[in-house]
Amino acid sequence: MHKYEIIFLIRPDVAEEEVDKLITQMEGVVTSTGGKVEKVDKMGRRRLAYRVAGHREGHYVLFLLEGLGDTVKEFERRLKVTDAVIKYLTVRVDEDLKRAEKYKALRAKQEARRPRSKSAPAATAAPQAAAETA
Repeated sequence: MHKYEIIFLIRPDVAEEEVDKLITQMEGVVTSTGGKVEKVDKMGRRRLAYRVAGHREGHYVLFLLEGLGDTVKEFERRLKVTDAVIKYLTVRVDEDLKRAEKYKALRAKQEARRPRSKSAPAATAAPQAAAETA
């Protein structure tokens, strides 16, 4: 199973109740296709960087889910046929997470190999000695 982030924009004239209804409907799509919803972030109504389908604002919704390709295909198909959705983007993030963990482990290994210098306490003692002689 792979991890995906799916963000979509809903028209600004859609009521909050309908946005919540659409979110629960999409959660049902994920669970019915064998996926698992990890997080749903309803970001609210925000201004867009440029006009999308004639709108300057939109409701942002972010889904973080775990599933197979069929889960994402069905999710995207439902977004395409829903009139309230004006734009969406799907990104597979599990490869990025693996890469980040690999680099984190590599940095920790390099840090463990690096010897700790004892010059740091001596550096703080030098200004004190200079102050005492002045």
